[in-house]
Amino acid sequence: MKLEVNGAPIYFEIPILGGIPITGSLVVTWGVMIVLTILCAWLTHDLKVRDISKRQAAAEKIYELLYGLVHDNMGEGWMHYLPLVTALFGLSISCSLSSLLGFWSPTADVNTTLAWALVVFALITYHKIKGHGIGGYLKGYTEPIFLMTPFNILGEVFTPVSMAFRHFGNIVSGYVISMLIYAALITANHLLFGLLPGAVGEILAEIPILGVGIPALFSLYFDWFGSFIQAFIFCMLTMIFIATAED
Repeated sequence: MKLEVNGAPIYFEIPILGGIPITGSLVVTWGVMIVLTILCAWLTHDLKVRDISKRQAAAEKIYELLYGLVHDNMGEGWMHYLPLVTALFGLSISCSLSSLLGFWSPTADVNTTLAWALVVFALITYHKIKGHGIGGYLKGYTEPIFLMTPFNILGEVFTPVSMAFRHFGNIVSGYVISMLIYAALITANHLLFGLLPGAVGEILAEIPILGVGIPALFSLYFDWFGSFIQAFIFCMLTMIFIATAED
């Protein structure tokens, strides 16, 4: 949950159910999942073969784009992972963009991205064991020589860590840069209009004129483009790691 004191955000937990913490990230994530579920139900309701509606056309276009993404990167034999990739992409971009509505973005919480990465890591490990057997999987840690075993183990462990922190770090850095830009504009506003004489300068200096419009331009990159590209990268890594696990 989020409060603001003197313009500074404060995040807190609400302990319920025997002390289990319900964080702002958890609440927003469940809210996003509910909205996405309702949206999917609405888009796929009353489908037709002919004389389709604009709603169905939009649903089919989204499906074709996601189908092509998974098919091109994983192959025909891996299409059963289409729902997973779709869910990760939709959840990631929606959670990131929730900040535009004034909510705390769950993707700015490393616990959220790490949970997604651990799910992907479990699937990667499953396919490695499936493709090479337990013996072959364990032997892979000793290649090309036995001395590389500790480094191979670290490399395996850092796979979900790097996926989680890459996503989390880019979202948080966008927040930080946006706040720094806004703070700089407010300071410039005070300095610029404070040069005007009398009460006019004092009044205009208190009105965040420079803080209107300009931050929105940066939001196009840090919020919209950044959210999309991080969701895309996370899904690309998911598809590549899983599809190559049995090789």
